[in-house]
Amino acid sequence: MTTAWGAPVLARFPEDPRDRLRAWDASDEYLLRHLDDRQVPLSGTVVVVGDRWGALVTALAAHRPTQITDSWLGQEATRANLARNGVEPGTVRLLTTQDTPPDRVDVLLVRVPKSLALLEDQLLRLAPAVHEGTVVVGTGMVKEIHTSTLDLFERILGPTRTSLAERKARLIHCSPDPARERPANPWPYRYALPDGIGPVSGRTVVNHAGVFCADRLDIGTRFFLRHLPAGPDGGRVVDLGCGNGVVGTAMALADPRAEVLFVDESFQAVASAQATYRENNVPGHAEFRVGDGLAGIPAGSVDLVLNNPPFHSHQATTDATARRMFGDARRTLREGGELWVIGNRHLGYHVTLRRLFGNSELVASDPKFVVLKAVKR
Repeated sequence: MTTAWGAPVLARFPEDPRDRLRAWDASDEYLLRHLDDRQVPLSGTVVVVGDRWGALVTALAAHRPTQITDSWLGQEATRANLARNGVEPGTVRLLTTQDTPPDRVDVLLVRVPKSLALLEDQLLRLAPAVHEGTVVVGTGMVKEIHTSTLDLFERILGPTRTSLAERKARLIHCSPDPARERPANPWPYRYALPDGIGPVSGRTVVNHAGVFCADRLDIGTRFFLRHLPAGPDGGRVVDLGCGNGVVGTAMALADPRAEVLFVDESFQAVASAQATYRENNVPGHAEFRVGDGLAGIPAGSVDLVLNNPPFHSHQATTDATARRMFGDARRTLREGGELWVIGNRHLGYHVTLRRLFGNSELVASDPKFVVLKAVKR
């Protein structure tokens, strides 16, 4: 990526030579070009929110920025990209969306996230640190920036306008108004689950901002909850890509002897799963882990994996994440262990499961979803 601060070499994480997606896009380049063209002073505390693979903080490393991200994979990509480009450890401060943000922010750069709720939460958390002289610039592709996006900046920080589009990217310029009365932060959000979905019927879900279907139970998870397995009678269960943890919590309620591991690459998701589990006083043992799928879990140590894999990586549609999750599940399952998957019919997961496991059984289906089971033999 060519910038005024050099040409850093960047990659996504984990690196895959078959992956043709870059670790930056036109919106990252537009923002960096703007900072150089307008000679924006990058002194003081520079905070970069939502930097997807570390492109922005790697380019601006000389200014010792702070990165705030919800993605474990994005944070690991940042570490790898900084090292790849010879940046000394500690030059860039790496925070998660669950960490306390800096007390003062002099330059705030925001890569607009897909989730409007996550943007709202992060702006509200950062607003007390923003002052009248803070430079605030957002960036994103045109299809990612809507009137509601601009309204959030305006309502929380101050007067906001947008730039002309360049290469399908756009900038957001906001002039902070410290005297502006800000709304209370509504996150995390709690709601009661409906009846008719097994052990979690009527239970409370806790959702931090940015977690999928934060204010209601999505129809796919609802269908999955109606067709969950009986459980491995006290064995080890993994809620892989746990989101708010409702699936793993249902299994723990059904079998208090089970050891349930909740895993997600989103810091917000794992915080939600942990809060949901505790909110419902679930008996038994549970572990909560932010990371890259089942990396680090010993082979043959798991009895049951439950998975609702994502099929988007930001704006790109891809089955790469699902394939990696299925491969992880096969490695960590014991002989006779089972992977249960829910997905949209059109995704054809049964083909991938047959290739990896040698089998795939249809457990349940409706016009939109299928629940599939694969057994490690």
